Amino acid sequence: MVRSQAKRSEETKQAILAAAATLFSERGYETVTMREIAKTAGCSHTTIYIYFKDKEALLHELSIPPLSELQVTMKNVLNNQAILPKEKVIQLSSLFITFCLQHRNMFTLFFGANAERVDIEQSAIPLTELRNDLFRILQKAIQQNFSLHEEDERVLAFTRIYYYMLHGIIGTYVHSKESMEELHRRLEATFNVAFETLLLGFAEKLREGTNES
Repeated sequence: MVRSQAKRSEETKQAILAAAATLFSERGYETVTMREIAKTAGCSHTTIYIYFKDKEALLHELSIPPLSELQVTMKNVLNNQAILPKEKVIQLSSLFITFCLQHRNMFTLFFGANAERVDIEQSAIPLTELRNDLFRILQKAIQQNFSLHEEDERVLAFTRIYYYMLHGIIGTYVHSKESMEELHRRLEATFNVAFETLLLGFAEKLREGTNES
């Protein structure tokens, strides 16, 4: 009996998460209500609060596990001393794009819902801190690639610009009907040219600064 109750409870929780994921991806995080999620999940609007205290709790439950996996993978690349600095930036870029396009129906939720600045040093909100750490990993790779001091303001500027590019690429294909594998086969070379070109532009900007001084 206890096992059966536990199973039903877990099934209800998973139904709520599935309903929230569907509604958030279809209509956006801000417009969906807890009552609507409960109705779609097939439970009462009071039952849903037994499992999740509010929409933010649902957002965290849906977002943190996959983003944490991405964080671990990206950190492994950043800390791998066998990979050249430039190649780290390129690999991190590819990992980020691949992840986002594999989760394209959740991309806006993962990175847009309740979003704050990505360059704040630390946040008390776990999801914000996780998102920002992904940005910091890329920032560290760019800093290492150009052998700049961590406090050099150009590191943050370059990382912001690079981050804009990555999100631009993802936004271009987030509604594509092609699979990630099809997109990768067709566009990998183009993506790599984009990465290389932006890094070359940063290098040129640094040379201009050196010549001016």
